[in-house]
Amino acid sequence: MKNTLLSIFLLGSITLSAQTSTSKITIHADQGKDIISKEIYGQFAEHLGTCIYGGIWVGENSSIPNIKGYRTDVFNALKELQIPVLRWPGGCFADEYHWMDGIGPKEKRPKMVNNNWGGVVENNSFGTNEFFNLCEMLGTEPYLSGNVGSGTVEEMAKWVEYITSAGDSPMARLRRQNGRENPWHLKYMGVGNESWGCGGNMTPNYYSDLYRRYSTYCRDYDGNKLYKIASGASDYHYKWTETLMSNVGNRMDGLSLHYYTCKGWRGSKGSATKFDKDDYLWTMTKCLEIEDVIKKHISIMDKYDPQRKVGLMVDEWGTWWDQEPGSHPGFLYQQNTMRDAFVAALSLNIFNKYPERIKMANIAQVVNVLQAMILTNDSKVVLTPTYHIFNMYKVHMGATYLPIDIQCDSLAWKDKKFAAINASASKDVNNKIHITLANIDTDKDQKIEIDLGTAKISKATGTILTAKTIDAYNTFDSPNVVVPAVFKETKAVKNILTITVPAKAIVSLELI
Repeated sequence: MKNTLLSIFLLGSITLSAQTSTSKITIHADQGKDIISKEIYGQFAEHLGTCIYGGIWVGENSSIPNIKGYRTDVFNALKELQIPVLRWPGGCFADEYHWMDGIGPKEKRPKMVNNNWGGVVENNSFGTNEFFNLCEMLGTEPYLSGNVGSGTVEEMAKWVEYITSAGDSPMARLRRQNGRENPWHLKYMGVGNESWGCGGNMTPNYYSDLYRRYSTYCRDYDGNKLYKIASGASDYHYKWTETLMSNVGNRMDGLSLHYYTCKGWRGSKGSATKFDKDDYLWTMTKCLEIEDVIKKHISIMDKYDPQRKVGLMVDEWGTWWDQEPGSHPGFLYQQNTMRDAFVAALSLNIFNKYPERIKMANIAQVVNVLQAMILTNDSKVVLTPTYHIFNMYKVHMGATYLPIDIQCDSLAWKDKKFAAINASASKDVNNKIHITLANIDTDKDQKIEIDLGTAKISKATGTILTAKTIDAYNTFDSPNVVVPAVFKETKAVKNILTITVPAKAIVSLELI
């Protein structure tokens, strides 16, 4: 670890730079009407690399401390995040996964080759029962990705029956035989994944017909109501959205969208930890571009669904860098720096802005893969800067979105300009206002005047995430290089809050 990184970030170590800009934020506290879906803060766990095996699941007989086979340290970290929804088993893996291989006695479960991710052997010891039991223990909604690419309608129909039927049906009896008497709750049912690519290389017209067929047989059993999600577009594939909205429409409850901040301006994904200011600024522009992509997909959806009954589900998003040197090229294991924390903060602020249409988002992925919350190595575990952002931002889950205006300096990468300050605000059920904001500028501190209009402030508390350098990250040997600290640089007078946010810092405020 280079000596420029902090071993731990304490509030007392903050030193404001000589250059300070003044910005103004206006929060329209009396105009909030839409609820930010808590599922926007969702997670994604695929059978990829060591996300499941070694990350979430080690088995009951492991020397690593576990709760019924789930890693204790990872389980407790996820419990702290209050994750609202967990997507599984993929990803590309979902469309090669046959669920009956993952039930029953573990020693009798057939093995398979994970053709999508490294060609490793999958022993199926983590299957339907293990996933749904985990969700139940965490108090999170399961989000199932069904196999359309290589699976049958019958297979998907029986999976739903196995999970949710309370009656004397064949699959319910099989579930009971496997040790689970009562059905699980299943709300979110994905009908395929990336059907334009690894999920079958289909055309939008062909997939539309398949969706209508497969979803018909995903039935509601014994009071369990499915929210059916169609495999939607990647990035700028607006024709896919247009076709599905035209051909499927309100036969689906949700339509997915995938967007990764990757493939850098130099022609490759680039290193997760070794980058310069140009790379950082490009990353910010690419991340922020998701808002234009979202608005274009929403405009298409609005044309066919003006009442906004179909939710937009950004169920894969995040950074995608080159795998760490020496790691398996098919495992997508990458480190996680303050740059990734900014991508998380900016993305979540954007998702919060569209509560009337965005009903879910799932960062890729929860452990050891891409922009992970948690990294593990045998018995060691480390929380990433992205984990801390989710912990700081969870105050927005289920809160009322408050419209916000920002006047501030601009930054630029080449000819692309963007605001130096990015923020979001909400009011919770206890009338507490929460503000999350990021000073993207790596050089200038920002003095910010926040006008709350009709709202009054009696007390302001805050949390800050920053580090000495933008490429700082946590390791197993130095796990506290980038950690949250108490933020006290606030001054409140009636409805005006004045704060100074250091360069390259992200802040979460609670106003009472």
